[in-house]
Amino acid sequence: MGIHERKEREKEHRREEIVRAATQVFFEKGLQTATMDEIAEVAELSKGTLYLYFKSKEDLYLAVTNVGFDILSDMFEATISASSSTLDALRRLGDTYYDFFKEQRQYFRMFQFFQSPALHKQVSPEMLEACQVHNRRVWGVPLALLEKGMRERILRDDLNPTEMAVILWASANAIMLQIDHQSEHWRETLGIDLELLLKKSNTILLETMLSVKARTLLSKSVSAASG
Repeated sequence: MGIHERKEREKEHRREEIVRAATQVFFEKGLQTATMDEIAEVAELSKGTLYLYFKSKEDLYLAVTNVGFDILSDMFEATISASSSTLDALRRLGDTYYDFFKEQRQYFRMFQFFQSPALHKQVSPEMLEACQVHNRRVWGVPLALLEKGMRERILRDDLNPTEMAVILWASANAIMLQIDHQSEHWRETLGIDLELLLKKSNTILLETMLSVKARTLLSKSVSAASG
């Protein structure tokens, strides 16, 4: 290994150490409360060293968020690979997103950074672009599946796959945010189990997008399972 290659490997290793330390601090304290001093202490580095790798606390926050994007992408891809058909994959993808929510709750919460445009001003253009690459990978998996469903005539041909993806995501995300913050409130005041509501919502939305052919197949599979 040459000197240049060794230095690049060492630099990448140091960057990963910083991201791991930042993950610990951000998970414990969140973006607003966490400080670069605390991250530097956990990483056992000087604060100045952190700024050699990341231009701001917000840049570092997004670097951690990108790890969450990759975990979700991997989970989506694994679900599709394990599914018996395109229709089966479409039915299971919503459950996979909820599994991510349950298993990686802190990353899910970090995704909400994108709902605060004012914070984006603190992020460098380079980090925003890097984040978009990871974000596009996440969206690319369900979009490709929806496009495949349209080619196989499982989904209605009058719908737009990108719009379908946004509808499914927005509905699931809204309910999961309520699960995260007000699950007991909904149960106690209205007697609603939000987890069951999420499953019903995913099913209803998907069924409205299915073609007549797919609804027939779905009906037969449900009948066979119940019989």
